[in-house]
Amino acid sequence: MNRAPLAALTLLLFPGPAPAALSAPEQTIVTASDEGQTRDIALLEKLVAQNSGTRNVEGVRKVRDMVAPEFERLGFTVKWVPMEAVNRAGHLIAVHKGKPGTTRMLLIGHLDTVFEPGSPFQTAKREGDKLHGPGAADDKGGIVVMLAALRAMKAAGTLSGANIEVVLTGDEEAAGEPTRIARADLIAAGKRADVALDFEGLVIADGLDHGSVARRSAGDYTITASGQTAHSSGIFSAGTGYGAIYELTRIINSFREELPEPNLTFNIGIIGGGATATLSPDEAEIKASGKTNIIPPVAIAKGDFRGLTPEQVNRVRAKMTAIVARHLPQTDARIVFKDGYPPMAPTAGNEALLDKLNTINVDLGLAKMPALDPLKRGAGDISFVAQYVDGLAGLGPASSGDHTPEERVDLSSFPRQTKRAALLMSRLAREKAKR
Repeated sequence: MNRAPLAALTLLLFPGPAPAALSAPEQTIVTASDEGQTRDIALLEKLVAQNSGTRNVEGVRKVRDMVAPEFERLGFTVKWVPMEAVNRAGHLIAVHKGKPGTTRMLLIGHLDTVFEPGSPFQTAKREGDKLHGPGAADDKGGIVVMLAALRAMKAAGTLSGANIEVVLTGDEEAAGEPTRIARADLIAAGKRADVALDFEGLVIADGLDHGSVARRSAGDYTITASGQTAHSSGIFSAGTGYGAIYELTRIINSFREELPEPNLTFNIGIIGGGATATLSPDEAEIKASGKTNIIPPVAIAKGDFRGLTPEQVNRVRAKMTAIVARHLPQTDARIVFKDGYPPMAPTAGNEALLDKLNTINVDLGLAKMPALDPLKRGAGDISFVAQYVDGLAGLGPASSGDHTPEERVDLSSFPRQTKRAALLMSRLAREKAKR
């Protein structure tokens, strides 16, 4: 029996998906993204093999030396901004000048990882469609996706007219201080841009890729409590009071009871007190001594808190300060805040960028990406420019175990992330600059 007419009739009655609404150059981007995966993985393995913990200044520079030529081959002008002033390696900045008057894009990533040379986690290992290694996702995988997207654009001819500035910081995992120096170049680039695209990792939740239109802040605080020291038999008396540890405990418990609100988290990471208590210069250790029959005169705690908007951050700081000021008898306390990462608040402009990306997802036959709950990711460099420019985060690859020895990047996510980024940048490059 000849089944061809029946098959043709079936196609007419039950048509398949409509062809994606991609132009000829965009079809070239799709093809180039798929064909470049072997080269992309080879570059990633090379980058991961080089330790670039934030404080490994020479290691960060070696990663720079691997990455800079990749941008230069794409027609970017590359420069290095040293950061000895904040005890960090520096930042790589690459600029591609395109058609005047069109969208100015800022691409953000980082060269460093959380794994310093002393970490036992130093080597990359291929595990099927995963690469297990330090920084394989965060953010060396993000840099590779960025470069792959730019190569695909060049192959399609859409890079030539694109105005792009790339900032790859060398200290994202532990920003140099003061941040007004460490992030001056990134902030300046943000003020020049119309759009900021962050190539940290893609988050998958409930089986769906998500886009990040918001990231919460990250800031540290130190609480130092003091009290009258005496024999423990006098504790709680009018003349002696409660001692420093009870005062510090009061403060921490009051935070737990009074501060909770949506999109806010706060944590105490280290605590110590006694007859003596000293915080180390790197603020990672508290040395304390004392005896059970001595009322402690000093207690110290360090923590962090994260909020979604500048208004929330300022409000929570004020509440924390007020709680600290309610001293127990014969005690004192103070709280000192350290500026960290500001929030990337959700805005209409950020959501509009995700809408544009979702149009691309439809054209590629991919599911639309919901906006990620900001509680599901940490702070990042894009937050430093969020008040100046519309932004979208999460354009890097999918992964698991970031910041742990179980970090694994999903190599199968590279082609779709490359296509999304390249198509988004190609379409943005055709739009007029916003200012």
